[in-house]
Amino acid sequence: MKNIFLTLSIFFAASASAQVAIGKTNLSSTAVSLEFYDGADNKRGLVLPWVTSLSDVAGAVNGTFVYNTTDKKVYVKYASGWKDLSVDTTGTVDTSLQNSLSDVNEAKVMIGGDHNTDTTPGILVLGDHHAVMILPKVASPHLNIVNPSPGMMVYDTTTKQLAVFNGTVWSFWKQ
Repeated sequence: MKNIFLTLSIFFAASASAQVAIGKTNLSSTAVSLEFYDGADNKRGLVLPWVTSLSDVAGAVNGTFVYNTTDKKVYVKYASGWKDLSVDTTGTVDTSLQNSLSDVNEAKVMIGGDHNTDTTPGILVLGDHHAVMILPKVASPHLNIVNPSPGMMVYDTTTKQLAVFNGTVWSFWKQ
């Protein structure tokens, strides 16, 4: 009986789809692996990992997003290299919070995929190849997020664009 229960438990755990909703009770679709609060009063975004050099991001895979504190830019990794998503790099960025912390290289959270065999580098890895992440949705983030953090990323529901903050200004991207 124990073997049957154990076998059934392993089968159901292996076939379950990992999905996470942050700040909300339900996901908008079964095709979503990670979704953030998207209420009309949302004034928060997703803050990207901070690096001092793109060469520090060893083994980056396509789709990796980082904020580079040295040149004050947000980057995404493509097959051909790193794509700059920032438009202005003037001003200063307060990195005192990050400077006082130490990295834990083996720290990793994985949603979907096989946690035991996946070697994709990253702090947060979405391992499900059939589901997506929905960014936090904010109406006019440049007007409504009072004190954005460098490397913040949201979906602007007013302009229907990706918005990234480089520590000085927001950059807006539309496909």
